[in-house]
Amino acid sequence: MALATVGAVVLDCPDPVALANFYAALLGGEVEREEDWVDLKGSAGAPLAFQAAPGFVPPQWPRADASQQFHLDLTVADLDAAEREVLALGATVLDAEDRKRSFRVYADPAGHPFCLCAG
Repeated sequence: MALATVGAVVLDCPDPVALANFYAALLGGEVEREEDWVDLKGSAGAPLAFQAAPGFVPPQWPRADASQQFHLDLTVADLDAAEREVLALGATVLDAEDRKRSFRVYADPAGHPFCLCAG
């Protein structure tokens, strides 16, 4: 029997509301704010939350001296269409040149890496 369940994946960032709105536009759900903490409620998958982190330094990908720590894999039906949407929402391309792969790597507006994966 499991000892625990995942309550939320929490991302440190300079602006929790802005980052929560980015992920709400990407994944759906409602943004709920409590001071320096923001929850994304009602989206499919593991719950996401965002907390203010003064002095936040975004991870660098792929660099061992500024490790990414973790990334999100997001499954999509159409990689090209999803790429257009995430770029319009403010994501940046980290590694999407190989169009034959089943995934592409981006950074959210705060610099956290995430992958769009063919579903």
